[in-house]
Amino acid sequence: MPFPFNPDQYEAQLTDKVEHLKAIFEGIALPRPEVFRSQPRHYRMRAEFKFWHEGDESWYAMFDPADPKVPVRVDQFPVASELLNRLMTEVREAVHIDPALRERLFQVEFITTQQGDALITLIYHKTLNEDWETRGRYWQEQWGFPVIGRARKQRLVLSRDYVNETLRINGSDYVFRQYENSFTQPNAGVCEQMVGWAQQQTSNGGGDLLELYCGNGNFSIPLAGNFNRALGTEISRVSVQSAQHNITVNNIDNLTIARMSSEDFANAWLGRTESRRLREWAVSDYDFKTLLVDPPRAGLDEDTLALARHFDRIVYVSCNPQSLADNVRALGNDYRIETSAVFDQFPYTHHMEAGVVLVKV
Repeated sequence: MPFPFNPDQYEAQLTDKVEHLKAIFEGIALPRPEVFRSQPRHYRMRAEFKFWHEGDESWYAMFDPADPKVPVRVDQFPVASELLNRLMTEVREAVHIDPALRERLFQVEFITTQQGDALITLIYHKTLNEDWETRGRYWQEQWGFPVIGRARKQRLVLSRDYVNETLRINGSDYVFRQYENSFTQPNAGVCEQMVGWAQQQTSNGGGDLLELYCGNGNFSIPLAGNFNRALGTEISRVSVQSAQHNITVNNIDNLTIARMSSEDFANAWLGRTESRRLREWAVSDYDFKTLLVDPPRAGLDEDTLALARHFDRIVYVSCNPQSLADNVRALGNDYRIETSAVFDQFPYTHHMEAGVVLVKV
């Protein structure tokens, strides 16, 4: 393993993360964080590996950041789902007996779900021909899950390019289509807790919800029922496509997804630029009370911070607590933190997700 895997030390490392969050927020009144734990094993639903070849032997490889040129052999990956581990073995065995599958294979990606769905992507340094497609279809049938072949300027989808995941949020089930090569939360169990926390924090929100960086609707679909209407913005075309599907299958009738970056939306909403699309979406008709953001690691840019200052309540989930703290400081004394949380998406690493609810004073 390229990082320490020690379930016996799970609680200790989680305690360290909580203390680190408090240190990052030094000088800010931070309520005691609510802590949402991960399963110590088999919690990760997706993983990608380099595929290393030495003579007649081929194996999965990861790299230690401290020594990035030396591959670390990975035969099993105990942080990943049991299904993912099973498929790792089956794919590696197939590669060893099928030259068409093995030749110039350099990366393998797996997506699995809690319900037992999976998707396998094989990535090559060669053009994929009819022979590869024939063998790919054969192994797709043997493995029992869809296969995608990728190479430079090639993407061969042999049956489908998504999995269907069901997340249980505060006692209700929500179905999400997750596409290959698009962002989804890797730790499904913690994702359920994180979305459940956000749903509880907005249970008496009233008015309408605006979510920026909404992805495939992971937050906005379960939260929409707490509001009269909800609007989500997302720049990724694949994520918007997924979100539209997820809205339909979950029978959500008060949520609209707008394909637009947070910066462009902020500038248009603040009247700094003209936007025909905001008029088409009738954004001026919304009565926004709550803003929900789960931004990239860099946090909120200045334009989005300017938009945020117009909201009475901000639910902020972050994969980078440092940029979260910086944004809270930038908002200044106009807001207080009502509640905070730690979501342990990535056990045995220094990474953590954090959440705060900011209320205008």
